[in-house]
Amino acid sequence: MKIKIITLIFILSVSHFFAQKPTMDLADYVNTLQGTNSEFKITRGNTYPTTALPFAMHTWTPQTGENGNGWKYQYFKDEIRGFQQAHQCSSWTRDYAVFSLMPEIGELILSNKERGARFTHDNETAKPYYYQVKLENGINTEISPTERGAHIRFSFPKGKRAWIVLDGYIGTSEINIDIERNRITGYVRNGDGLKRFENFRNYFVIEFDKPFKTSGLWENQNNRILDDKLSKEGKGVGAYIEFKSGQKIHAKIASSYISLEQAEKNLQNELGNHKTFEVTKSNAKNIWNNHLSKILVEGGTEDQFKTFYSCFFRASLFSRKFYEIDDNGEPFYYSPYDGKIHKGYMYTDTGFWDTFRAQFPLNAMLYPEMHGRYVSALLDAKEQCGWLPSWSFPSEAGSMVGNHAISLLTDAWAKGIRTFDPQEALEAYFHEATNKGPWGPANGREGWKEYFQLGYVPYPEVREATAKTLEYAYDDFCGYALADMTNNKFYKDIFSRHMYNYRNVFDHSSGFMNGRNKQGKWKDNFDPFEWGGPFTEGNAWHYLWSVFQDPKGLIDLLGGEDNFNKKLDSVFSVPNKVVVGTYGGRIHEMTEMEMANMGQYAHGNQPIQHAIYLYNYSGQPWKAQSRLREVMSKLYSYTEDGYPGDEDQGQTSSWYVLSALGMYSVCPGTDQYVIGSPIFKKATITLENGNKFVVEGENNNMDNVYIQSAKYNGIDFTRNYIRYGEIMQGGKLSFKMSNQPNKSRGVKEEDKPFSLSK
Repeated sequence: MKIKIITLIFILSVSHFFAQKPTMDLADYVNTLQGTNSEFKITRGNTYPTTALPFAMHTWTPQTGENGNGWKYQYFKDEIRGFQQAHQCSSWTRDYAVFSLMPEIGELILSNKERGARFTHDNETAKPYYYQVKLENGINTEISPTERGAHIRFSFPKGKRAWIVLDGYIGTSEINIDIERNRITGYVRNGDGLKRFENFRNYFVIEFDKPFKTSGLWENQNNRILDDKLSKEGKGVGAYIEFKSGQKIHAKIASSYISLEQAEKNLQNELGNHKTFEVTKSNAKNIWNNHLSKILVEGGTEDQFKTFYSCFFRASLFSRKFYEIDDNGEPFYYSPYDGKIHKGYMYTDTGFWDTFRAQFPLNAMLYPEMHGRYVSALLDAKEQCGWLPSWSFPSEAGSMVGNHAISLLTDAWAKGIRTFDPQEALEAYFHEATNKGPWGPANGREGWKEYFQLGYVPYPEVREATAKTLEYAYDDFCGYALADMTNNKFYKDIFSRHMYNYRNVFDHSSGFMNGRNKQGKWKDNFDPFEWGGPFTEGNAWHYLWSVFQDPKGLIDLLGGEDNFNKKLDSVFSVPNKVVVGTYGGRIHEMTEMEMANMGQYAHGNQPIQHAIYLYNYSGQPWKAQSRLREVMSKLYSYTEDGYPGDEDQGQTSSWYVLSALGMYSVCPGTDQYVIGSPIFKKATITLENGNKFVVEGENNNMDNVYIQSAKYNGIDFTRNYIRYGEIMQGGKLSFKMSNQPNKSRGVKEEDKPFSLSK
């Protein structure tokens, strides 16, 4: 009996501990396997176990897929075939600047298809600062990162030959083996986004701490050894090295896009003083602990802590640094936009269609200096390639729809981050809005002439036309807002004519956004459950709400707040059925919506992720509070099944981080974050200016999801939004939480967030 009582006390103590605050290292809450149980037909994040520093230029991952496979690492696979330098921001796009190392014992096996070694997750550790796996053949591999490199330790069992295979991946490579210095140097050149630049190279240096017993070159086209060669350039050239059996082999690695000499400097700057692997590991852990401590949450469950910090980690990887540091300590970079070397900062690997919504508004709050550099670099990119980026991977790909660079620029200016010339930004955006570029639908504008002439993009003349109309109208609002804030009458007049164009694709007969042709006729046989056609990766249920700049105008179109709320309620109550439409077959987003089992609410993709917050505009903010908490608890976790769809370059994670803090950026380009329902009893945000902003949730728990009352710095607070400046000056936003809604709070007109029609 005494044992049972002691056990019960221990369980209660552990529960109480996690109901208070985390005291262990924050980086250890992170599970980098979150979202890795993904495949073509359904994704739980489409992530890989990223080992990297915050916003680092290079990341590292184990490789379960074959070379060139977008699914680098899938949780259900049981073989590893390499450890890669990686940059991939989506499984749907192939990676660039990739090479891999694979340790082997016994017989040398070169082919990436045949050299896989079995492993289990019981023998795997996946943290931001440290990845470790012991393969079933006895080889233990450990990786700790730097910004432009990594420190890897391979521990080989005794009694068998020990090899490391360097694979040059799917493009051209050059390999040079330096036996005297225990080094391999060279470059790899792979990546679809950089094919237009013949001079693109990822130069690398790999420095081993043990002598080579034997070594040589091979090529992965036919998996043959290149006899008596220590240096070669060609398609898929790699290296193999044999070491004395049973040793621990350390490999220090650094890469550069600028030159081999710069790769050497990166190695010296980042790993030169790291005499042991433990030094690199400890340094990386300290960096992550400091980074994650920018938001310290208290008063949640252990699962909530793990999910929060795993999402915060994922949100802290994008956009990636693409710059390096010269001899004078100044930044410079190889430009993926013109193939030349420039002074200054550059960031890449993000798609704005996803990330303008939450990832960049989170960055603006936590890292305004970096964000200022980022938005300034957008105009440098425009100068170098002629276009504002829309999807940089790492050069402009023009994927998806919309011209959302203007959202980032306007949002930064609205929040006081003014590191660029607004006239230059408006000119760049006007060029974007009145031309079509050569690189994908969002490089410039598809249907831009018709959009200006008709007030909408016609369908079926232009694919995904209604989605484009809605996003162009939002972007035009951002152009208008930047012009308005900077007293630029010329551009203010131009964009003010188009920011209400969402009205032109609202079909009053159906009560939805719809496609219409050049003659103004609505699409025949309208079905709001039908995917594709005039919409992008969604249907009319999802795109009805894509009026970020004017929810009040949308409310009016739907016949007032009562009708609006009934329509928004019905998103969650109608069947979760799918009509595949023009896709002709299922895409994974359809399956993910069905699995979420929340009607037509498809949180696994971006178009509807803001919709729940719209209750704050329509007099029923308590519905937002309960629905948001449902989404956070039901659709997110820290596990391999951790996301309800693609974790797109930090966007889906940033949605969770902001929402867990009790706010979200419905309309970037304004200074407002719309109120939701915080999940912790206390969250302390340490701002870059040294101030602290605290969000408190008195009586907060899994049941008490409703805001009864609120105070901001001790003063009654009824607004459904808080301003960026109020956050940045520090202070306290205190909510009193309950399991019953307060239907009289936040319902006055002055409590509602920004809408153009107000």
